[in-house]
Amino acid sequence: MRYVEEFRDPKAAKGVLGAIARVAGDIGATAQDSVRIMEICGGHTHAIFRYGLDRLVHEGIDFIHGPGCPVCVLPMSRVDECVEIAQRPGVIFTTFGDAMRVPGSQKSLGQAKADGADIRMVYSPLDALDLARRNPAREVVFFGLGFETTTPSTALTLQQARRDGVGNFSVFCNHITVPPPIKALLDDPHMRLDGFVGPGHVSMVIGIHPYDFIARDYGKPIVVAGFEPLDLLQSVLMVLNQIRDGRAQVENQYARVVPEHGNPLSLAAMADVYEVRPSFEWRGLGEIDASGLRIRDAYRTWDAEEKFGIGYAVGRAPVREPDGCECGAVMTGRIKPTACPQFGRGCTPDTALGALMVSSEGACAAYWTYGGARATEAAQ
Repeated sequence: MRYVEEFRDPKAAKGVLGAIARVAGDIGATAQDSVRIMEICGGHTHAIFRYGLDRLVHEGIDFIHGPGCPVCVLPMSRVDECVEIAQRPGVIFTTFGDAMRVPGSQKSLGQAKADGADIRMVYSPLDALDLARRNPAREVVFFGLGFETTTPSTALTLQQARRDGVGNFSVFCNHITVPPPIKALLDDPHMRLDGFVGPGHVSMVIGIHPYDFIARDYGKPIVVAGFEPLDLLQSVLMVLNQIRDGRAQVENQYARVVPEHGNPLSLAAMADVYEVRPSFEWRGLGEIDASGLRIRDAYRTWDAEEKFGIGYAVGRAPVREPDGCECGAVMTGRIKPTACPQFGRGCTPDTALGALMVSSEGACAAYWTYGGARATEAAQ
């Protein structure tokens, strides 16, 4: 634990907090006129609340929670399509556990499992491929979900399936990419963002240069950050220093893990298996150009959308959000979770209306788990 404790040292944290306060004062940040810093990754949102960083930093710093949870940004229509596949005869549908309770318009995967569908949780797409080998008379479908962090593992599994000729295995591909929704937010005239804390795990795969457009085209600083308290505090300080100095750059606070140009083996596997979709629907953001990945024709045999004639393969319509659910506004940073009229009332971890309350990286789940009095007051 010694290595981790270095990034949780209270004395060091006080020093960084003091520096944040000084720079915030230099640039005139106040509670009424705050510096709005968006953390893109849901893991960062949970770390901020777990360690109370939002309350420790200078009052002129406002954390804005971005669309950084891949489970949360999945539209309800895609959950419905998962359920439709899973309920077909002869199908074993496999998924990571945090997608089991995400609500669709009719039911979640967990509810579909309770109704008799053969839905199984796996820890890796390779587990699903092994399941297909052991059940040659069944169709095994893996729910491919996530940002660039999980995309390589699915790509490598598809490569293995083709090498081994496992024809009863396929992937329902919902992999998405981080840069396009950031651009969509920056293009929104109603959004005011002063800087970004960039995602560490995603950047471990893609490197830091896919974010160059944020600084170059929009003049906003972005700092790729780690997940410990001092990582995040240092990253906030680095963003503030850029604002004070009139700079806009991509900086890498998480250099101990994130290489400048990413992971070449992962990038090569992704390029081999996937191509960019013309557009993909994001919950709360709608269709965003070039923001999702689809399986290339060379791997069409293992594409569940094509195999089952579903989703973008045949045309699809968006599904309306439940009345009063403000997941879209929360994910785009327009409101805090506690401002949603359903938070803690119609929407709790046991009666979730949206994925943000049940996902392990959801902003509403972070407020519910770590928000203390703020969450309790909102629920009342």
